[in-house]
Amino acid sequence: MKKSILVLLLCFLFGQTYAQINPDSLAYQLQRKKINNMLNDRAKKFGQYDQSLSQHTGIFGLQTKKDIRRSNDILINIVKTDNDIYKQLKILLDYRTFEQTQVQNQSKETEANNFAFMKAINKLRAQNIRLKKEAEEMAKTNQKEIHYLIIMLVLMFASILLLLRSKYVTRA
Repeated sequence: MKKSILVLLLCFLFGQTYAQINPDSLAYQLQRKKINNMLNDRAKKFGQYDQSLSQHTGIFGLQTKKDIRRSNDILINIVKTDNDIYKQLKILLDYRTFEQTQVQNQSKETEANNFAFMKAINKLRAQNIRLKKEAEEMAKTNQKEIHYLIIMLVLMFASILLLLRSKYVTRA
């Protein structure tokens, strides 16, 4: 009985910790997907920049001011995208740190709960042993009292018989 309760308790505790890990991973995966999309956009923009550098619309195949400005605008857009990617990476890393901290806290809490359960089990075992000893002592005491009562009843019965016998012997 005790073993089955202990097994059920342990299954409940471990099942609860595994069930709580998955929801956090979903938000992390969404953030990673967002960053990967931003990186793909950046790669496209860099391809546009590379293409704009190779465009020469000026006389004799030279770049014009418009070409250079277009290239600079694309480059500025790439830098802004990089800054956004850094911000999102920081959020991702902060989230990862938060997840790790949460897992550590849950682990410590579970460990503390397990320790408390083990302590309670040991306390209940000690109390059970103490109660068994007390019950055995009470049983021994009750047996002694019953023996004394039986002896007293036998003595009383014997003395009544002696008194009755002595009454009949004195009359006769």
